[in-house]
Parts: sequence; C-alpha cells; structure tokens
Amino acid sequence: MSAAGVIGVGSPIVDRLALVEDAFLAGVDGGKGGMALVDTATMEDFLRRVPGEQVMAPGGSAANTIFALARLEVPTVLIGKLGNDAEGLYYRSAFEKIGGDGSRLKTCEKTATARCLSLVTPDSQRTMRTDLGAAAAFSQEEVSAADFHNCRHAHVEGYLLFNRDLSLSVLKTAKAAGCTVSLDLGSFEVVTGAADILPELLARYVDVVMANEDEAEAFCGSRAPRAGLEALSRHCATAVVKQGAQGALVAANGKTIDVPAIEVDGVKDTTGAGDFWAAGFLYGLLNGCRPDVCGHLGAVLGAQAVRHMGAELPERDWLAAADYFKHYLQER
Repeated sequence: MSAAGVIGVGSPIVDRLALVEDAFLAGVDGGKGGMALVDTATMEDFLRRVPGEQVMAPGGSAANTIFALARLEVPTVLIGKLGNDAEGLYYRSAFEKIGGDGSRLKTCEKTATARCLSLVTPDSQRTMRTDLGAAAAFSQEEVSAADFHNCRHAHVEGYLLFNRDLSLSVLKTAKAAGCTVSLDLGSFEVVTGAADILPELLARYVDVVMANEDEAEAFCGSRAPRAGLEALSRHCATAVVKQGAQGALVAANGKTIDVPAIEVDGVKDTTGAGDFWAAGFLYGLLNGCRPDVCGHLGAVLGAQAVRHMGAELPERDWLAAADYFKHYLQER
C-alpha cells in the first residue's frame, strides 16, 4: 500500500444503536430500512422513547468505511465537522487511536456533534434517524485542496448530496487534487432527492459508484439488480450493486461479475455492513486487484460486520481480517 492515503468525506456521526420490535416502528415516520433526517427535538424524543439499552459507537457512512480501512492498516484521513463537545472529542479520539488522521476534521462551536439512532428490528434490518447537528454546518467554503493533500483516493458518502453545493465542491476539489473518487449512494432517499443531478455528477467526477438494491431501483426504476447495475455503469467505470446475503454485482472493464456472499450464522445487525463491504472492495482496488478479488474482500468484511452490533468488530477480529487480507493478496 502506498504511503498516500484514502480520505473519507461525509458526516462524522455518533451512532446510538437499539434493539426494537417492529411495532415500535409504527410510531416512526418513514419507511423501514431507510434513513431520514430529523431535528434535535425529534431525536431527543426518540432517545427517550426507545426501550432498553443503547450502544454508542463512532459512525457515519464514509467514516465507517474509513475506520475499517484504518483497521486494515491503510493510511486514512477524515474530513467533516464535529461539535466542540464530549461526543466530538470521543469521536476524534476513537479515530486517532486506531491510527487515523483527524487533523482535517472541522469543529463547530455552536452546534452539537451529529447523532444517528439506528433502530434494529428482529430481522436484523436497521432503520436510521439522523440529527446532523454540527455536520450540517460543514460548508463548501471549508473545503480546500489542502484537505486532500497526500491522498490518492477520496471516498464520498451519498448523504452529502443533501447539500448540493458542498457535494459539488468536494467532488471537484478531490478530482483537481488528483484523487480517484468512489461514491456510496447511501440510501434510496438520497438517490430520489438527487435524481436530477446524479447522472451528471457520476459521469463527471466518480470512478466507482456503489449502491444497494433499493438505491439501484431508485436510480433506474427497476427492482432487478442487473438493470440497476447496467444503468449505473453507463456513467462510471466501475459500478457495484450490493445485495446483502445474495452477494453483489460488479460491472467493470465491460464485464459483469457475480460476487458470492460469505454465509453467516447468527446475524445480529446489518448496521455498517455495506460500509465495511466498501472498505474491503477499496482495499483490493487500491492494491491493484481484479474486480472479483476486490468483491471477495468486500464480502469478507461485510460478513464480519453483521456478526456484531454496530459498525465495529472486536480487536481480535480486526487483527484476523488484516492478516487474512495481506495473505490473500500475496497468494494472488
């Protein structure tokens, strides 16, 4: 791996994870399995009403991917905005503790660090409600070429598209700095909301686009994953449609590749699984691997994610994953 690193751009969020029954979602506006933004008052109401224990962990779509890459000993950087509060300090410390560069994270003096409540139902599906807080104060004026210094790749979360000016500034600056760019679409709400600009952004600035089945359907209008893959691949050199337990599809170099999932017994929580899959895929890509190898590494890490609550693994599992990745590539 080159000394040049990978930068993640998005909303650094402190996750609160809670196990709930499907009946609890009846009192939550919006569809099951998606992500919706809420204000601080609504978030406080949710946190009061959620039964049982809540687990806290560093989160955010791009950040989950970057945290995972850092655990795999890839040089990593994060850019986004935290509050000047205890949760902001917790977040920055957690990233730097695993070797990440948190020096380019911005600080907001007026608003609290972003929070995401992830409601995990018995089928292991997660429904997310997010109070962006300080992350929403991140503006295009705060993005500069210096943020991308010594980075060879930028991984951008789709949620950034809720702020069109910011997302365009990030994509333009990353490309001007010489980075290749991956964009994980994040949620079907993002795709629907950005439908008028997304095809052009993909074509002009994005090298790798990643979607799940819902996001691919929102993009092309068809539930068939291959139709979604084909539609996305018209705009990007590499397109991915993640299908959870059914594996993934990758379109690259004029070919479509079926990537099998790794079978998992005892799935606990799907939070972060797609972000971890992205980390494994990018690890392979940055090491010059074929798309099928990249997909396999994504599947390995995604399978690890669903065995645990939240976007985190026990230390022993990270060490085992890093060792597996190194040896797997050596054998190729």
